[in-house]
Amino acid sequence: MHSRQAPFDELDRKILTALMANARTSFAEIGAAIGLSATAVKRRVDRLREAGVITGFTATVKPSALGWRTEAYVEVYCEGAAPPRRLAEVVRNHPEITAAMTVTGGADALLHVRARDVEHFEEVLERIRTEPFIRKTISVMVLSHLLPESPEAGASHPAPGDAADVR
Repeated sequence: MHSRQAPFDELDRKILTALMANARTSFAEIGAAIGLSATAVKRRVDRLREAGVITGFTATVKPSALGWRTEAYVEVYCEGAAPPRRLAEVVRNHPEITAAMTVTGGADALLHVRARDVEHFEEVLERIRTEPFIRKTISVMVLSHLLPESPEAGASHPAPGDAADVR
């Protein structure tokens, strides 16, 4: 990803909004909605990709369709100062972890975990806890999504959530 910031205008924002709502929307459809030709939309999308603003196009799939019916957030507390690079190595070894970030506050990191069921989640949690620098974890199970159309309602690793067709 490039570090330089691309100049944005209102048409770029409209293109990005359309693609985020439905990445399969054609350049012609986007152009018709915002007053540009399909060629002009393609040029702008190419420029946004080159600038690293658009980083890819993905399909989203309901996690339950893949058997992921249990979801939780896990706060991770480390002994001493665990470098983010080391935490990243650990979370990459667990396919059930769909997002991970370092955070402010008491915890060192926050993990978003998807599992088949509670037993599978417990097994994942135990694997995470075997890391020698992890002092403790605190888990919060997700009961329901209040914003079902949000990215968090579907995972980006093993592909989740329904893509809304917004035009």
